[in-house]
Amino acid sequence: MLGENMIMAFHAIMANKMRSFLTMLGIIIGIGSVISIVSIGDTMRGLFADLYKDAGATQAVVSIGYNVEDVRDSDYFTLDELDKIKEIFGDEISYIDSYASVNSEVLAGRTNMKFDFQGIDWNFSDVQPVTMISGRYLNEGDILGRKKNVVIEEESARKLFGTENAVGKTFRTTVYGDTDMYTVVGVYKKEMSAFQKLLSGGSGDTGSAYIPYTLLTWPNDQFYYCRLYAKEGTDMVNFMSRLTVYLGKIKNRNAEDFYTNTVADEMGSIDSLMGGLSMAVGGIAAISLLVGGIGIMNIMLVSVTERTREIGIRKALGARTRDVLIQFLTESAILSALGGIIGVLLAVSLVTAGGAALGLPVVIKPGIILLAVSFSAVVGIFFGIYPASKAAKADPIDALRYE
Repeated sequence: MLGENMIMAFHAIMANKMRSFLTMLGIIIGIGSVISIVSIGDTMRGLFADLYKDAGATQAVVSIGYNVEDVRDSDYFTLDELDKIKEIFGDEISYIDSYASVNSEVLAGRTNMKFDFQGIDWNFSDVQPVTMISGRYLNEGDILGRKKNVVIEEESARKLFGTENAVGKTFRTTVYGDTDMYTVVGVYKKEMSAFQKLLSGGSGDTGSAYIPYTLLTWPNDQFYYCRLYAKEGTDMVNFMSRLTVYLGKIKNRNAEDFYTNTVADEMGSIDSLMGGLSMAVGGIAAISLLVGGIGIMNIMLVSVTERTREIGIRKALGARTRDVLIQFLTESAILSALGGIIGVLLAVSLVTAGGAALGLPVVIKPGIILLAVSFSAVVGIFFGIYPASKAAKADPIDALRYE
């Protein structure tokens, strides 16, 4: 019986192709919009998650709070204090440094360009791996000896020296007022996702390089920030709470006086923001489903009126009220489901094409597609109940007399 009703529904839909398409248009737009928005939201959430994962999901930065008015010299961190933190929290910390960096002009022969120098410890590659193309990474001797050695990024080496093979080459730069020659001991390459390249706008005109972080704490060995990477699986909330309590003791401050920022907190904020935006915009787009459902109800009412004699003949031949009801509900559900399928295909095509054009991986969850098509069918059934009920309750004698 269901199969027969579906065949009759398809015949009725195909008999009025343009009207059926216009009826489905609201569902097509609604489902297409919802699928597109949810997919874009999931894609962006995934891209930001990868971005933060690359930065280090357990990374945290601590400093004296911006709201503290009486900042003292003792509020700044020292190298000795970093060693104490390593000693106390060593089982929970993978890496720690001063989070120091400097932007400076670099001169190599006749080539002059800006460089971002990031101060690192010798084991920074444990938390931020890179591929060494030539030479070596900074070692413990470079850090402890404050040697003016540099590990330079591949593209930056090409722009500054005209070649990737820059090991042994030197350049002049000024770091914190100290102008001197620096020697390239290694060239590295850091893999970047398409999203990272898109955010950075490519490599840009500013070079990148690593230098010993001890060069950026000279001459008084004090620095404002302390950056660390906790070990995987560490409860960051609990860990940062205990760390600020410890810092309060050694700095004679309250734990609340310290500013902390963790990648985990930022990931949570971004995820909540993207999720909220997706739900809000998706909810607005879903209004078109309501409009589409009303359109289906109107057209089904017209269809019932046009097929009044057909209803009368079916009832005269023994069709039950339930049979007529199911027939029109089936037609309404199929009409809406077809609109949902077309909307899904359109949304998937557009989102995939957009991702391909931008070089970004697109996230389209199969569950959302199944839910969208099912929901569109439910919309059709819901808004088809009244027209179907009107058809089912039609008096066969009056229906046969209808012109």
